[in-house]
Amino acid sequence: MTMETDPAAIAVAVVEMACEGRFAEIERLFAPPLRTLVDAELLQTAWTAETGRRGPVSTIGEPVSEPAQAGLVRVSVPVTCERAGLTVVVAVDHDGMLNDLRLTAATAPWTPPPYADPATFDEHDVTVGDGPLAVTGTMSLPHGTGPRAGVVLLSGGGPFDRDATSGANKPLKDLAWGLAGRGVAVLRFDKVTHTHSGQVADTAGFTMTDEYVPHAVAAVHLLRQQPGVDPARVFVLGHSMGGKVAPRVAAAEPSVAGLVIMAGDTQPMHQAAVRVVRYLAALDPGPAMEAVVETITQQAATVAGPDLSPSTPTEALLFGWPAAYWLDLRGYDPVATATALDKPMFILQGGRDYQVTVADDLSGWQAGLAHRPDVTIRVYADDNHLFFPGMGPSTPAEYEPPQHVDPAVVADIAEWLTSRSG
Repeated sequence: MTMETDPAAIAVAVVEMACEGRFAEIERLFAPPLRTLVDAELLQTAWTAETGRRGPVSTIGEPVSEPAQAGLVRVSVPVTCERAGLTVVVAVDHDGMLNDLRLTAATAPWTPPPYADPATFDEHDVTVGDGPLAVTGTMSLPHGTGPRAGVVLLSGGGPFDRDATSGANKPLKDLAWGLAGRGVAVLRFDKVTHTHSGQVADTAGFTMTDEYVPHAVAAVHLLRQQPGVDPARVFVLGHSMGGKVAPRVAAAEPSVAGLVIMAGDTQPMHQAAVRVVRYLAALDPGPAMEAVVETITQQAATVAGPDLSPSTPTEALLFGWPAAYWLDLRGYDPVATATALDKPMFILQGGRDYQVTVADDLSGWQAGLAHRPDVTIRVYADDNHLFFPGMGPSTPAEYEPPQHVDPAVVADIAEWLTSRSG
């Protein structure tokens, strides 16, 4: 294997180029799918922001390689900075091109939350869905014979694994272990965009519905078949975009007993993107962030405009999502879909969440559903978007330290699920 195609050598070279400010050279290594998501300017902005918080780079550690999906090799390069660590993660294809590039906090091993007792349940892997887009999941089954309630977990927007891993944190694993220890059967699974990113990128017309609904429905069917699970009490719990799409899952699968919606957004996402990036720019003002705000604003205007069509170039749109994805999002009203469902719902919102907010998003659920006696709406004043408790205005940096989902949130969800009758 030559230096030109050795994934570890390429990953280290990418870090060295970033340290030297050679972001245009890094961009030339991007495979086409990645080039639609990020360019040299955005990469420079992200690198400058991360090293600004952590301090100058002092050493570059040894790369660690592991197989990834679709013939890719994932390489993690630890970077030591003056004040804190950073990990650069790239996915390299057989041609030596980058298919993914992420800057993450140096991670510590996940530890179980204090409210989870792994001695009270068993776990095993399962396959969710069938065919070439099947994914792997984890079934968490409490000890005992049941019958018991079950819940399928859906993570937020992005190519998340079954735990919604973000640095040292795994909020969906927190929920799964916390709920299983309280007598609820739980199924969580890797998103299709995590396991089959290459195939998804090559699928014309791929939408939010395609990303979530088929696997969510398959997961509901699988959980209903588990020994000890009451098939009349299998629920869907979605976080963030997973919460937004949960009503569509229930509309597609009548056997869903009810919904738990955590930080589900109701504001049109292109509007929310502009609001969030302006919030972040206020935290870190300067020309680089001003450029990002301008780019996001322009892309959001294209998404919202009357000329958006399946042929609109992906590079003109937010987050590198294709036009079909945005057309599906624009045409979906989560509140109206939820209102048409004759199912109980528990809607939770973090009071400190700047991504999905009380004013911009929870207000939509309240307007459409607050009159319903079978709908419970609750705000957790100290919690951020991941339902991690904290104080003061929420910032991206507060997601980095190892922490766990608010124990009150886990206890309330468990109580709500176990108190529902079939």
